[in-house]
Amino acid sequence: MSNISKQQVLDAFHFRSACRYYNPNKKISREDMDYILELGRLSPSSVGSEPWKFIVLQNPQIREKIKPFCWGIKHPMDEMSHLVVILAKKNARYDSEFFRISLEKRGLTPEQLVTTIERYKSFQTNDIKVLENERTLFDWCAKQSYIALANMMTGAALIGIDSCPIEGFNYANVERILAEEGIFDSNEYGISCMVTFGYRAKEIKQKYRKPAEEVISWIE
Repeated sequence: MSNISKQQVLDAFHFRSACRYYNPNKKISREDMDYILELGRLSPSSVGSEPWKFIVLQNPQIREKIKPFCWGIKHPMDEMSHLVVILAKKNARYDSEFFRISLEKRGLTPEQLVTTIERYKSFQTNDIKVLENERTLFDWCAKQSYIALANMMTGAALIGIDSCPIEGFNYANVERILAEEGIFDSNEYGISCMVTFGYRAKEIKQKYRKPAEEVISWIE
C-alpha cells in the first residue's frame, strides 16, 4: 500500500482549486499525463459499465475552432498544458450491445448473463428510471464520468498539477466540430464535460467551503 498520509491527501485537496491562469511555459510530462488518465480509466462506474472515453485534445487548429464556443475557459487555449474532453456513452440500455459486451467481460455463463441483464432491466426501468428518454439515459452515463473527472483532478493535485473542470461551453457546437473532425461518433457518444490541466501562473485565492456541521450529518 502507499505511504501517502492522510494529511498529504488533505493538503492536496486544499491545494486543488479551479485554475484560470496557467503558466504557458510549463507543460505536463507525458508520464504524468498518462498517470492522470490512468486514474480516470481505473475509476468505478455504475454496474461496471465504464461509459466513457477521454479525448486529449492537443491539436492547436482544432482547439482554435472550438475556442469561440468555450466561454468557460478563461485563458488562451495555448496557455493550458492539456485539454481533456470527457465523453459519455449514448443509449447505454440494459439490452444494448455496449451493455452486453461490458457484462461479458466479467466471464459470466450464458445463464448468468440472462439473469444479470434482467436485473439491470429492472434497475434501469424501475429503480433509477433512466429509460424515460435518451437524455435521461445519457445523463446517467455522464454522472459516471464525473467520478473519473474527480479522480483525475485529485490525482493531479497530489503531484502538484492544477486543473479546472469545464461546463461553460456550447455543447452542440463543440460536439459538431469534434464530430466533423472525426474525433468521435456523435451517434454513440456525447460530451459530458471538459477539464484543463497545467501549472498555475499565479497563486489562487483560498477557496471557501461550507463548514462540516452544515453539510455532514451522522445518523446513529
